Formats: sequence, C-alpha cells, structure tokens
Amino acid sequence: MRTLIDIPEKDLSLLNRVSERQGVSRAEVVRQAIAAYLEPHKHAEKVEGFGLWSDHPVDGLEYQEKIRSEW
Repeated sequence: MRTLIDIPEKDLSLLNRVSERQGVSRAEVVRQAIAAYLEPHKHAEKVEGFGLWSDHPVDGLEYQEKIRSEW
C-alpha cells in the first residue's frame, strides 16, 4: 500500500543517513520502523481475550453445552 506522510525535516535528514548507512531505500527503513513499532501489538487481541470468563458466574463449559443443545 502506498501512503503519503509528512516527516519533519530533521527526521528526514536522519532517515536519509540511516538508509545510506544500511544500503537500503528510505521506504525500506520506514517499513522496518513500522514493523518494529507494531511487533508488541501483534498479540494484543489474544491477551485481551484471555480470562474473559474469569468473572462470569456461569462455568464456560456448561454455558457452551447449553448453547449447543439449543441447535
């Protein structure tokens, strides 16, 4: 996907130096930076759902069997 972003001049200068030092394009440096930023967020949905029934008064397995019996 292509996108348009505004980057402050001082950050763009540093971005240019980093890309030259690594021998890759600026676009690749930006992709790497985005990937590094998003890495901790990859499993956030799984963590948020863990223990979802812990404070529910009904046993999860009993609830599941009850719902399935309605089919």
